[in-house]
Amino acid sequence: MDRYQSAKITGILGILGNIFLCIIKAIAGIISNSQSLLADAFNSAGDIFSSLMTFIGNKISSKGADDDHHLGHGKAEYIYSLLISISMFLLSCTMIKNAIINWFHKDYLTYSNWLVIVCIITIVVKLLLFIYTSYLYKKHKNILILANSKDHRNDIFITTLTLGSILFSQKFIFLDTIAGILISLWIAATAIKLFIESYDVLMDKSMDQETEDKVLKIIERHKEVLKINHFNSTPVGYRYQISFTIFVDGNLSTFESHEIANSLEREIEKEIPEIYLSIIHVNPVDIKK
Repeated sequence: MDRYQSAKITGILGILGNIFLCIIKAIAGIISNSQSLLADAFNSAGDIFSSLMTFIGNKISSKGADDDHHLGHGKAEYIYSLLISISMFLLSCTMIKNAIINWFHKDYLTYSNWLVIVCIITIVVKLLLFIYTSYLYKKHKNILILANSKDHRNDIFITTLTLGSILFSQKFIFLDTIAGILISLWIAATAIKLFIESYDVLMDKSMDQETEDKVLKIIERHKEVLKINHFNSTPVGYRYQISFTIFVDGNLSTFESHEIANSLEREIEKEIPEIYLSIIHVNPVDIKK
């Protein structure tokens, strides 16, 4: 299973799972007037949108290069993950507002065993989805899968908090409203972090130092390379295009000097999966000086 097929399955499972959870949480939340469970239901509704964005974004990003997009469509992953983060943040603001309104109206929770059952079902379903999506992200490094994995992880904590507020709400009637606000703040923080990750790629942030060091170590193996400079990297979806200049003995033939660059390109792209394309410029140096 490749990374795009994995993201497709992730999106479909997320949509189906969250539709089911959203319905049962909304029904239980409305009947009992639980602000924390209603916030949780709103969160599931946001997750449906996130999963849908994963599905669409993955379909676009899986397209290869064409006449209009020479480097492929990989950045679609980050455009759609950016949309997911914005939707999550707006949703959290709405939930905070609703919780505060209910606080002042003293519209408190009516306890029911069904609330506990719904929370337990949600935790189990989300735990299974989190384990599966975490495995797929570690395997494929797809930010859309990561966004969904974080959603599932957040839901586990959120619903656990919801369950705790429900269980203790009979003794502390205000606890349910506080839990609803805390859940909303958690969602907002996650949204901001995801937004920054997506924004960095769309703004062509350079590769991390660890990956750059891997490239430099491969170059160091070639003693014919006397010096390098103008090292640049540009994200192409989840991978990078790199370019740099190498300086070699000017007495080498044109074929010999360019074969050094060709060899470097092959080694870098073979040994470092994060590299999509290597562009190496060759400069001759008069070593007699």
